[in-house]
Amino acid sequence: MKDIVLNVNGIEVIYNHVILVLKGVSLQVPDGRIVALLGGNGAGKTTTLRAVSNLLKGERGEVTKGSIELRGERIENLTPADLVQRGVVQVMEGRHCFAHLTIEENLLTGAYTRSSKQEVAANLEKVYNYFPRLKTRRTSQAAYTSGGEQQMCAIGRALMANPNLVLLDEPSMGLAPQIVEEVFEIVKDLNQKEKVTFLLAEQNTNMALKYADYGYIMESGRIVMDGPAAELATNEDVKEFYLGVGGGERKSFRDVKSYKRRKRWLA
Repeated sequence: MKDIVLNVNGIEVIYNHVILVLKGVSLQVPDGRIVALLGGNGAGKTTTLRAVSNLLKGERGEVTKGSIELRGERIENLTPADLVQRGVVQVMEGRHCFAHLTIEENLLTGAYTRSSKQEVAANLEKVYNYFPRLKTRRTSQAAYTSGGEQQMCAIGRALMANPNLVLLDEPSMGLAPQIVEEVFEIVKDLNQKEKVTFLLAEQNTNMALKYADYGYIMESGRIVMDGPAAELATNEDVKEFYLGVGGGERKSFRDVKSYKRRKRWLA
């Protein structure tokens, strides 16, 4: 079994000292893999990523139980800047490019922790090789680029920090299907060629399972199912609830267990 880069152990997250959002979430991300965190809007995917990157405090959230380990080291008390130094970078939902900066200026902001100008220049060329469209638009202000180009810019900016673990939040949001596939193809290339490990949160279950190695399904702040991506993609309950296959009327994946219990009682 590959080394575990990230180990999330039974964490609970509370906002404003009152609202319990994550309720004992546990997951693992092996080195060199793509792990998908799946579920609908409000399931807790973004909160899980922010717990790992320690961006909760800006929204008055905190991890109150459990632990988060990066290669065996507890990281709950590290700052986001500390985590970037250790190779953990988050690509935020909604891209968050600096609208008034050019594409190239946006990319260079991702290298603020790097001291070698030669390495930064080499990384910039590498990003342009993976995202040739960004090289074409490098002098354009981010505000005047397309949603797909901004998503590529956000991923490229993360790569400028030379990460080994990228937390990718809703990369398909607001993008045309063709662009979504292009972005996921690049993620797969980065994983295979550059050995970048990804934990990606995604509502587009079909696309995520196509490219991921392993998947966790979340509902209401809990992991309700996990397994190899290929197995989840063919699981009948997953197909019904998340892939739009099947005609059942159940609205929650949690209903699967009670539904099956009822079937046994009625048998």
